[in-house]
Amino acid sequence: MHPAPSLIVFTVLSGLGLGMIFWLGLGYGVPLATMQLADGSTAITEPFPAATVFSLIGPALAFVLAAAGGAASSLHLARPDRAWRAFSQWRSSWLSREACLMVVALGLFALYAGVWILWGARLSLLGWLAAGFAAATVYATAMIYGQLATVPRWSLTPTPALFLALAALGGLIGVEAAARLSGGHAIASWALFLALALVAGMVVRWQTAAAGAGRRAAGSDIGTATGLGRLGRVRAFEAPHTGTNYLLDEMAFRVGRRRAYELRLLGAALGFGVPLVLLILAAILPFGRGFLALLALVSHGAGIMALRWLFFAEAEHVQALYYGQR
Repeated sequence: MHPAPSLIVFTVLSGLGLGMIFWLGLGYGVPLATMQLADGSTAITEPFPAATVFSLIGPALAFVLAAAGGAASSLHLARPDRAWRAFSQWRSSWLSREACLMVVALGLFALYAGVWILWGARLSLLGWLAAGFAAATVYATAMIYGQLATVPRWSLTPTPALFLALAALGGLIGVEAAARLSGGHAIASWALFLALALVAGMVVRWQTAAAGAGRRAAGSDIGTATGLGRLGRVRAFEAPHTGTNYLLDEMAFRVGRRRAYELRLLGAALGFGVPLVLLILAAILPFGRGFLALLALVSHGAGIMALRWLFFAEAEHVQALYYGQR
């Protein structure tokens, strides 16, 4: 499938923002700091100034990322002015469900963040609802692609689990970045490093599964594509068209093997390797911790964009078999 930039930006930014909403809604993200006691021991405290700054930076960053991703999705439409119609088919369309869930998640989180900022209280029930709808939105986004049996790389691989895991990891990094910018840290460093390693392993596993889920993995070939397979072995005598067409350009996009390999390495390095190093430095260095954590979030987003480009570019639609493509 032709990788549209608007879809890549949408899925990555909204995933990061909704991931942050999920963790913030569950109550994670209170910035912590280490204080030296009189007897020489150390204690973890919640500094009031840092908590106050975090209540502004955390929700703002989450909301901006999610809203920017949602706005980017409309750029893929031929008529963006008719985007409101996406809300009308929620009973049958995962895209429509995604749009509805996104609005509800952002609305609930706006109320949650407003109470938090104005009165310093984090309403648990409201936060849990926002977190639940944020997770449901990411799942609906994944199902737009995962439901397509015509694209085996999406339907025969754990696409929803991949989207949810990446959103959860990106949300953790985003919450940590906001906490570091506020003067503390949100979660134990070992937990964040473990999450990075687990999701990186999951991405590698998905890439391995996707490599074996080509067009023929669903039992399709040119015989099933033309409906003539019951008569015997079918082969193309000549191409159906003398030139290209919309279907071949959009649904039979081909990416060079070398380019795919380079992008996969780039995605792994920027998405997981570089953020891990930066977060380790943010945990041990006495200066620049907020900047390093924010840079880790930016690097992670850039790496996931490279992997998401491959997610679309390597998707092989079975209808390309009709045109003689293997």
